[in-house]
Amino acid sequence: MSIDLADMSLKDLKDLQKQVDAAIRGFEKRKRKEALAAAQRAAQEHGFSLEEILGKKTSGPKSAPKYANPTDASQTWTGRGRQPAWVKEAMAAGKSLDDMAI
Repeated sequence: MSIDLADMSLKDLKDLQKQVDAAIRGFEKRKRKEALAAAQRAAQEHGFSLEEILGKKTSGPKSAPKYANPTDASQTWTGRGRQPAWVKEAMAAGKSLDDMAI
């Protein structure tokens, strides 16, 4: 296929560029999909899922709560992440984390 770019107008060149960019994106998307399918087949042939091989974590067990609100036991905290407001309030009132431990 031969296209004489020198004879094309700017509008035609830009239209051609859009078409080429779209064709490249489509090609890459198809190839990525094919590669993923091949990788999944290869993993299954060996008795694994692709997620297991790649080490991607699926939904695992959540951390158990370590602390509970002394005034409302339904409010708990694992000790990870930001402290809930009730923990900050209790500590400001003179309690320690040990006082709120489950």
